[in-house]
Amino acid sequence: MTLLRFLLRGLVCLLLALHLLWACAALKIDSGLEGFGAWLLVGVFLVVACLPAFFIRPFARSAGATFLVAVLVSGWWLTLQPSNDRNWLADVARSPTATIEGDVLTINNVRRFGYSMDGEVVERWTTETYNLSELQGFDIFFSFWGPQAYGHTLASWGFADGRQLAISIETRKEAHETYSPVRSFFRQFELYYVVSEESDLVGVRAAHRHEDLELYRVYTPNDGARKMLLDYVKELNDLAVHPRWYNTLSENCTTTIWRHARSVGSSFPLDWRLLANGYVLELAHELGTVNTELPVEELRRRSKISSKANALIAAGVDDVAFSKGLRVDLPTRPTGPVTR
Repeated sequence: MTLLRFLLRGLVCLLLALHLLWACAALKIDSGLEGFGAWLLVGVFLVVACLPAFFIRPFARSAGATFLVAVLVSGWWLTLQPSNDRNWLADVARSPTATIEGDVLTINNVRRFGYSMDGEVVERWTTETYNLSELQGFDIFFSFWGPQAYGHTLASWGFADGRQLAISIETRKEAHETYSPVRSFFRQFELYYVVSEESDLVGVRAAHRHEDLELYRVYTPNDGARKMLLDYVKELNDLAVHPRWYNTLSENCTTTIWRHARSVGSSFPLDWRLLANGYVLELAHELGTVNTELPVEELRRRSKISSKANALIAAGVDDVAFSKGLRVDLPTRPTGPVTR
């Protein structure tokens, strides 16, 4: 066997092994079976997939047969369809929809849950109207629950009346489900847009989940804040009719924001830090879309708002006072592109 043939065979074996590994995980996670039944299905698949290696010659035919078995699993997996009709958890139970008449944006099923420091949750869904002509700016929250390399990203639009319209791109979990980063690579969770007040989206993360939150004011030229909000509205209306799967890699809280920004003309580049979004601040600082008058670490320190959020929740302030309180002493919004 020549060296080139040996290397090609090794590459084919590696690719087949990766495909088989993915297929095993897909069967284990997405088959709907639990416990022994799921593992039995994976075992039977592996036996069937590996049999050609022992009984079929030459190597090309053997590899082709194994590949065909793996492709059958991929074909089955692609038939799995998302749905809006499941037994959802209470906080994602309703699909938000919106209408626009002139400058008036009306959103149905705005989540306005209340959270107290002692763990009490008050459920409330409302219909809200916003005047797009009074839109004043766009902000981003980062929320971390562990290592700072990866967290959750939330978007927020501010209006002249002091209200903030916050939207969080999340997994839509059923009553029996909990979030899993591994399972969200597969077809386990639908994509969901939480449309809410900041007192809800920030409050649950600060008071109940004890996450570390940061808030940044963002530079959005050429009416970018309005354009991006309208793109969000278009997407949430589409999801109410055509559900989609959430995916940690391609349809997550940060890459989806990037996709919205790009769709309305932003030049924000595709960058590895969109996946390890704990580093997105450094990218935004380089591009001048956040305050560049401060070094990155000082900007991060002054943008932490968890203690503010907890104090405001404990004080029982209303939604507008909550959002204003978060922004006290916050670094200012950039007014133009960075110059170096």
